[in-house]
Amino acid sequence: MNERQFKERTYRLALRIIRLVEALPKTATASVIAKQLIRSGTSIGANYRAACRGRSAADVIARLGIVEEEADETLYWLELPIEADVVPKKRLEPLMKETTEILAMTVASIKTLRRSAERSRTPQKAERYFNPKSKIQNPK
Repeated sequence: MNERQFKERTYRLALRIIRLVEALPKTATASVIAKQLIRSGTSIGANYRAACRGRSAADVIARLGIVEEEADETLYWLELPIEADVVPKKRLEPLMKETTEILAMTVASIKTLRRSAERSRTPQKAERYFNPKSKIQNPK
């Protein structure tokens, strides 16, 4: 999945969460859950967009970490109304599945970026940077 597709997927998730919140019962409990769901569920896409504009690998990794946290928090707020008998499980399962998939892809991306960043910081053998036969030294 490319960057544009993932942006679209997180945006669609936010829209689905907004529609869910609008359909929740008008109770004190549902109101608290709704506010938290709106915050965390819409934050996933917003923070992913920010990660796409990251200036360095460390910046992108940090922002993706926020995406991971918000997706995990969204799962919490989707599980809670099921356990509290506010919303039937069947109604929230598709949103939970989508959020879980987004969370898994985010975690995988973070791991890949960390490995890549670690490899670029690992000192290489000297001959990779200095070749006496070459006129160009330290091509990095």
